[in-house]
Amino acid sequence: MLVLLPPSETKAIGGEGAPLDLDALSFPELNPVRDKLVSALADLARDVPASLKALEISERQVDEVHRNGRLRTSETTPALLRYTGVLYDNLDFPSLRKAERERAYQRLAVSSALFGAVRGGDPVPAYRLSGGSALPGHDSLRTLWKPSLEPVLKAADEFVVDLRSGAYSSLARIPHAVVVRVVTSEGKVVSHFNKAHKGLLARAIAKSSAEPADLKGLVRLARKAGLTMVPTGEKTADLITG
Repeated sequence: MLVLLPPSETKAIGGEGAPLDLDALSFPELNPVRDKLVSALADLARDVPASLKALEISERQVDEVHRNGRLRTSETTPALLRYTGVLYDNLDFPSLRKAERERAYQRLAVSSALFGAVRGGDPVPAYRLSGGSALPGHDSLRTLWKPSLEPVLKAADEFVVDLRSGAYSSLARIPHAVVVRVVTSEGKVVSHFNKAHKGLLARAIAKSSAEPADLKGLVRLARKAGLTMVPTGEKTADLITG
C-alpha cells in the first residue's frame, strides 16, 4: 500500500546521510522536475530578501534560506525523520520497532513541494518550500508538478490512501485513491486534531503486520488500533475525533 502524508513546514536539521542524490529517491520519473526545483531554490537563496518574500517567511527565519542554499551539499536523513510537527510527533517513528520502521519506510510516503513525493525511507535534506509557494521566474508548483507527478501516482499499482492537505492534493489527482478526512462526531471537518489523527493512523498502518488492500481492510486496521473510521463512499472515509 501507499499512504500519502502531508509534509510539514518545519524540518529537523542535520542528518548522517550523504548529500542529496536524486537517483536515491523513489519515483525516479520525477527527477527532472526535482532537479529543476532544487536548482531554482538554491539559486534563489543567493538573494535573501527575494527568498524571504517568495517563501513567505520573516527575517528571523533566514536560516531556512541558508539551508536552501546548501540543498546539494548538506546531510540527508530519512523523510520520516526529516519532517516534524504534530502529525510526525503522533507517528513517533523513533519509537517503532525495527520491523515496524521497515513497514513505515515502504508504506508511508510524504507529499513534497520540492520532491513531489518521497517514500518514508528516502534520504532528503532540510529545506523550505511549501505547496503554495511561488518561485520568481517559474511556473506555479501545480503547473510544474501536475504533468509528471499525476501520472506517477495514477500508475501506482498499490492500494493508495490519500491523507494530503489541500495545497498538496492540487499538485496531482489520484482518482483511485481512498481519501480520508478527519471530522468530529457531528461530521464537521476539524483542523486542530487533523494532523494528530492522521499521525495516529499512519502509526497504526506501520505497526500492523497486515497490509490492507482496500477500504474495508483499512477501516478494520484503524478500528483495531482504537481509531474510529467510518466509510462514507466507495473511495472515502471519515476518521472521527474524540
